[in-house]
Amino acid sequence: MNVTELDVETSSPETSRRTRRDGARRSGGGVKGAIPQLPRRKTVRSFPPMQLISDDEVEAIHHASLQVLSEIGMDFTLPEARDLLKSAGAEVDGERVRFDPAMIEALMASAPAEFTFHARNPENNQRLGGSNITFGTVASPPSAADMDAGRRSGNQSDYRNFLKLAQYFNAIGFVSGYPVEPTDIHASIRHLEALRDMVLLTDKPFHAYSLGAERIRDGIEIARIGRGVSAEQLEREPSLFTIVNTNSPLKLDSPMLRGVMEMSARNQIVCITPFTLAGAMAPVTVAGALVQQNAEALAGMAFTQIVRKGAPVIYGGFTSNVDMKSGAPAFGTPEYMKACIVGGQLARRYNVPYRTSNTCAANTVDAQAAYESVFSLWGLTMGGGNLIMHGAGWLEGGLVASFEKFVLDVDLIQMVMEFLQPLRTDEASLGVDAIREVGPGGHFFGAAHTLARYSDAFYAPIISDWRNNQQWTAAGKPEAMQRANSVWKQARAEYQQPNIDPAVRDELNAFVERRKGEGGAPTDF
Repeated sequence: MNVTELDVETSSPETSRRTRRDGARRSGGGVKGAIPQLPRRKTVRSFPPMQLISDDEVEAIHHASLQVLSEIGMDFTLPEARDLLKSAGAEVDGERVRFDPAMIEALMASAPAEFTFHARNPENNQRLGGSNITFGTVASPPSAADMDAGRRSGNQSDYRNFLKLAQYFNAIGFVSGYPVEPTDIHASIRHLEALRDMVLLTDKPFHAYSLGAERIRDGIEIARIGRGVSAEQLEREPSLFTIVNTNSPLKLDSPMLRGVMEMSARNQIVCITPFTLAGAMAPVTVAGALVQQNAEALAGMAFTQIVRKGAPVIYGGFTSNVDMKSGAPAFGTPEYMKACIVGGQLARRYNVPYRTSNTCAANTVDAQAAYESVFSLWGLTMGGGNLIMHGAGWLEGGLVASFEKFVLDVDLIQMVMEFLQPLRTDEASLGVDAIREVGPGGHFFGAAHTLARYSDAFYAPIISDWRNNQQWTAAGKPEAMQRANSVWKQARAEYQQPNIDPAVRDELNAFVERRKGEGGAPTDF
């Protein structure tokens, strides 16, 4: 059945006007008023990223990575990819491909340092690279959870609700992937239904999975239709991105490689992200894991430039450690923070944008979830991250998309956004006249300088409440998770479906229904 307008919950006209108005929205700490949000804005780092290791140590990792690629090599399982690599000068022996260091250096020189990621709403375009930073949703968990219904398999209803939150919250710049896997849709057509929902329920840029050529071709066409542009304009203006995870250690599989070939040939964005867990799929030392991460990333990024010189590519870092007693992944750890920061140094070494993630290993929205996410955000912010995957909603090491955690993370992201705002030191901000007005022993609550800036003086948190506890009723102050539960449901109720040209919507529906009728994409890779 064609989709003309998805069923959404809306609010009153007055609430809608309040929701859309510019400027940070403030409340007194309760959930009955407007949800405190920063205005929609581009976030730019106003200070240089941190350097955890010296330039000489960065070069040591670089040269060790080149040694891995030249002496050990990397497996490329797709014959067509190996043919391209051989033609470009790589040494091919069966599935094993070895790279001359000079070849890697030459190919990386053609990768762009910055580019724009285009959305169907130009106001939501994202600049990637340099000092720019943008945060996406959680992506790919098989399960969803909230306080009301508990943990359950991902489904289209939960998937759509996460998309509504992604559209509603200004802090979310893009959709990282399926915020939860809608497992109630057959795998052969899941990408068609899910990508259509992304176009209709949001007007922010989005991701398609590199699970073979068919899904990526469909994703590129859906992105083109959603923007209402020609194929030629789409190639000039990258409008879709994909994450390509290497099969660590040292392997790129055929479905991922087909995705790279389709995306890079059309000048769309490919993010090469090794999943290198120290002690499991990579050496147990952080430095050794980073050498392997860097080697795998270089091999994948170089391949994008063989497919199409100048194609947009992103260096992806996802190195962390495991619990050596159980083998379970650990996130938000000191090792993860180090890897985030050094990964940023390596991405800048190759002058390409850097992808990293907001992660945690907590099983519920508790103190562990908060502090591991804070450490992740600290590492990626100081490390120079540009494209932040799993920005909001990640729980249980990526197995669960949590509605309450989504709200908690939005709050943390807004704090990061406010932290990154430049500190003003103009004459008015220095406040000498205010200090003169108040004088010794006074207070600044009623000073003209304070009153003129009262409405936007400080960040207003979504979850925390800084009022004195004695002002709360006998019912007591709600816990953070309960408060987050109320906030996400309020956001869903206030959500406004973005406008779309009816002709674009009809073309999108016609394409999706035709492809579904053709059987979608194969499920045997």
